[in-house]
Amino acid sequence: MSDHNDRELGMKRNITRRDFLNGVAVTAGATLMPWHLLAADDSDPQKSPAYYPPALTGLRGSHPGSFDAAHSLRDGTFWDAAGTPQDTGETYDLIIVGGGISGLSAAHFYRKAAGANARILILDNHDDFGGHAKRNEFRVSNRTLIGYGGTYSIESPEPYSAVAKSVIEELGIDVTSFPKYLDRNLYGSMGRVPKIFFDKETFGSEKLVDDPCPFPGGETYDLAVAGPNAWANFMAEAPIAELARKDVSRLCREKKDYLPQLNAEQKKARLARISYAQFLTELAGVHGDVIRLYQTISQTLFGVGIEAIAALDAAETGYPGFSGMGTEPAALSNERSYFFHFPDGNASIARLLVRNLIPEAIPGNSATDVVTAKANYAKLDERTSPVRIRLNSTAVRVKHAGDPARATDVEIAYARGGKVYTAKSKNCILACWHVVIPYICEELPQKQRDALASAQKVPLLYSNVLLRNSAAFQKLGANSIYAPGGYHTHVDMDLPVSIGEYRCPRAQDEPLVVHMSKAPCRAGLPARDQHSLGRIELYSTTFETIERKIREQLARTLGPGGFDPARDIMAITVNRWPHGYAYEYSSLWDKFVLEGGETPCEIARKPYGRITIANSDAGAYAYTDEAINQAWRAVGELTKS
Repeated sequence: MSDHNDRELGMKRNITRRDFLNGVAVTAGATLMPWHLLAADDSDPQKSPAYYPPALTGLRGSHPGSFDAAHSLRDGTFWDAAGTPQDTGETYDLIIVGGGISGLSAAHFYRKAAGANARILILDNHDDFGGHAKRNEFRVSNRTLIGYGGTYSIESPEPYSAVAKSVIEELGIDVTSFPKYLDRNLYGSMGRVPKIFFDKETFGSEKLVDDPCPFPGGETYDLAVAGPNAWANFMAEAPIAELARKDVSRLCREKKDYLPQLNAEQKKARLARISYAQFLTELAGVHGDVIRLYQTISQTLFGVGIEAIAALDAAETGYPGFSGMGTEPAALSNERSYFFHFPDGNASIARLLVRNLIPEAIPGNSATDVVTAKANYAKLDERTSPVRIRLNSTAVRVKHAGDPARATDVEIAYARGGKVYTAKSKNCILACWHVVIPYICEELPQKQRDALASAQKVPLLYSNVLLRNSAAFQKLGANSIYAPGGYHTHVDMDLPVSIGEYRCPRAQDEPLVVHMSKAPCRAGLPARDQHSLGRIELYSTTFETIERKIREQLARTLGPGGFDPARDIMAITVNRWPHGYAYEYSSLWDKFVLEGGETPCEIARKPYGRITIANSDAGAYAYTDEAINQAWRAVGELTKS
C-alpha cells in the first residue's frame, strides 16, 4: 500500500486508535506491562484511578496480555519460566475461573444458595469483566457514545428457561418494555433502508443497491424493512445476471415446495443432510450469481458460509427459499418476541450482575441507569468484600488438595503481572472456555479432557467505528449494508435505542458509532477446520491491517455519499474474538446429531470432586440464556448435598 493511498485513507491521522492506560501503551503481553506505573500496588493494576477498559480503543476483545499465559501453558513452556507460585494465603468458599456472564451468574446463584456472606473470588484473564459481553465507549464533544463489542442482545431461538428469565427479572430488566426505548420508525422516516454493496472483485462492478429481502444476519434485522421501491430497484440495478435476479425474487417471494414428494419429517431429515448451498443449487436450481450473493449471509450467525451450514438450519433461521416447504419453525418468532438490546449489548447484563454482587462497583439502582453508570474498577477486588473480581488473572492450574474423592479444598494457581499466585477454595467452578480446561486441570479423567478439547469456538471480529456524522448514510439512504464480498460482511448503524440518560444519535450531523462484523473462515472446508484457520487469521492480523481494511471498505461503500475516511473516521475499536461463539453442533459435521446418544458437551461438563463446569460451551449453544442455565446447573452440582 503506497504512502499516498495511506494518506488518502487517513492512516496517518491522529485518531483514537491505540490502547493507553495512564499514558502507557498497552501493546505487549501482561508480563511486559509496567504495572508499577498504574497503581501503588504493582500486583493490582485495576486499583489505578486511570483504569477504565471500556474507554480503550484499538485492539480489544482478546487483547494483548489476555492470552499470553494461556498460550504458553498450551505450548508446554509456561512453567519453565514461571517460578514458584506465591501463596496469597486467601481462602474462599468458591473460586470461579471466568468472569463472563456464566461466571458472574454462577456467583449470583451460589450466593443465593450459600448466603450473602459466602466468600467468592472470580478470576478473569481479560482486563474487563463480562467475557464476550463487551462494552466500547467513545468520548466526543463532551458526549459518550456506546457500542457493543460482543454479545448483542437478550434473544434466543428457543424460549428462555424459567431460570434464565428469573435472572433477567431479578436484575430489573423488563423485556416487554423494550419497544418504548426503541425508535422503530426513525430510520424509515429518514429514508434509510437496508442495502447490498456489490464489489467489483466479486460481481464485476461496484454498486450499492436496495436490499429487497433482508434476512437474519445484520444486527439491525429488527428494523430491516425494505424500501418501497426495493424490488424494482434491485431488479433493475443489481449487477448480477438477469436470471439470478429472477431467482432471488423467486426464493424470497414465491411459496414453492422443492421436495413435494416428502412429508414434513422426511423433508427435515433431507435438509439436515445437505448444505444450504446444495439446497439452492440442486433443489432450487439457482444461478451461480445467487450463490455469490448469499455466500456470506450465514457468517455472522454461524461463523461459516452457506456451503458449511445445513439447509435445515438455514430454514429454521429464516433464510430465503423455504416459505413453501412446510418446515417453518416457531423458534424464529420466539427469537423476536423475547428481545431486548442495550446500547452496549449484553454488557449491561454483566454490569447489572456485578452491581448485584458488589454494589459499590457500579452506582445506581435500575436497569436503565446502568447504561450510563461508570464502573469503579478499584472496588472489584476489596479485601472487605465477600465477592471479589480479580482481572488480568489467568488461571494456570486447578487441582484438588489430595484425592478428589475426599479433598476438602481446591488450589487454584493464576498468573498476574508476570508472577504466579495461589489461593484455596472449598469449591471451584470453571466458567472458562472448554478448550483451555484440559491444560489447567490435568487431573480430570482422560475421556472428559478429550471431550473438553473437542469443543470449538467460532472466531469473530466486531469493529466499532466512530464517525463524525451520518451524512453519507443519509445521502445514500442506508441504515445497514450487507457486503457479500467485503472484508466485513455487515456494516450496521445500531438500533436507535435511548434508555435512561442515554440518547442515541438521531440527526445526520451527529457523531455515531457504526458496527462492522466479520467471521473469518475458509469456504470449502469442514466447519471446525474453518474455525481453526479463522482463529489463526485473527491472531496473526495486525491492528494496522484491520484499520486499513475498515478505511478502504467504508471509502468504497460510502464514498458516493461524500464520505472521506481521512476526515470522517474519529476512532476505531476492533474487538477480536479468536474464541468467540460457543460451537453449536451441526448435522453436516457432527454425526451424533443424527445418531443420538450422549454428546461431547454432556461428557465435558460432568462434575469432578469439588470442581464443576459452566459456560455456554457446556450446552453447545451460543446464547446468553445458555450461559446462565449452565451456571445454575454447575452451582446446583456443588450445593445439592
